[in-house]
Amino acid sequence: EVQLVESGGGLVQPGGSLRISCVASGFSFSSYGMSWVRQAPGMALEWVSSITGYNTSPTYVDSVKGRFTISRDNAKNTLYLQMNDLKPVDTAVYYCAAAPHGRNWYDYSEYDYWGQGTQVTVSS
Repeated sequence: EVQLVESGGGLVQPGGSLRISCVASGFSFSSYGMSWVRQAPGMALEWVSSITGYNTSPTYVDSVKGRFTISRDNAKNTLYLQMNDLKPVDTAVYYCAAAPHGRNWYDYSEYDYWGQGTQVTVSS
């Protein structure tokens, strides 16, 4: 059974930091590019960041560049998102998603697997 399980979300004050994680099982993790996608209340899905299966070529939406860092540990089948200098606009449910290499990471229909999401709330 394929599973993507996110954890690490919570409530943080503006300017604070969080690291969220996504543990994968049931498929060849290193063969897949991985992404973080978020959804704010009442809003559409927003792609945040992606990284290849080889742990290279991280990409980010402009609004998080310089603040968020995506990484992965293929030995642990785990994807991470380190989030620094958090802002209230970062409040959302954060999902991890897996797509084989060569897919269009900006097209959500291209992803094979999705996690259930973890809530990140940035508020004073």
